[in-house]
Amino acid sequence: MTPTVQTELRALRPKTDGNPEGKGTNGLLADWRATEPRGIVAKPQRQVLAELFTSMLVLSASFKYRPVPGGTNYLYWIDGAWSLSLIGPDEWSKQRRDGYVGRCTLQRDMTWTIEPSERLAEDNPLSAGVRRVFEAFANMLNTDLTLEEILPFHVGTLPYYQRLHASGLSRSLRASVTLGEDASLSCRDWRTQLPGLTHELLANSRDELASEGMV
Repeated sequence: MTPTVQTELRALRPKTDGNPEGKGTNGLLADWRATEPRGIVAKPQRQVLAELFTSMLVLSASFKYRPVPGGTNYLYWIDGAWSLSLIGPDEWSKQRRDGYVGRCTLQRDMTWTIEPSERLAEDNPLSAGVRRVFEAFANMLNTDLTLEEILPFHVGTLPYYQRLHASGLSRSLRASVTLGEDASLSCRDWRTQLPGLTHELLANSRDELASEGMV
């Protein structure tokens, strides 16, 4: 895990005071097992990038619960901060609805997919916030290091659940890239696969990925 990636991840989320949840050893082991990637397969390069970008966006958000595979979560951009919630946009105020990014699903392999809000295709503060994350992501790939070397395996500055899921995501993508025989590619090689439009890199639902030939 490089200092550059830690800086990028830290820049995507508000500062915290370490581990406010105060998890004990037994709870940590149980949560570690719960975030073990399952059903890992080789993936096309664009899908790997889409899932890494989407997952980093989700994990940059503030949340204090452990997401479960297949569960429905909602991502928001409110007052300059990312927030992941179990509460849908229709149950919030108009301000909250205006900051709705999309419905997020944690997959069994510990990557995230998102069904994005239509507002992301418009020019507004919401799409501008996602665009800034995209730019940070593109800058992170501007290195000769391999993708495995920049994955967020151990980011001590992240809160408890985000840290566990970042590790699970990293283990998952490392295995997928190895299975796809792409482990030796530099990040700059991966960077050539980035699309021109920010929202095009968001990993949509698995059904949509399959229809696009990405699964």
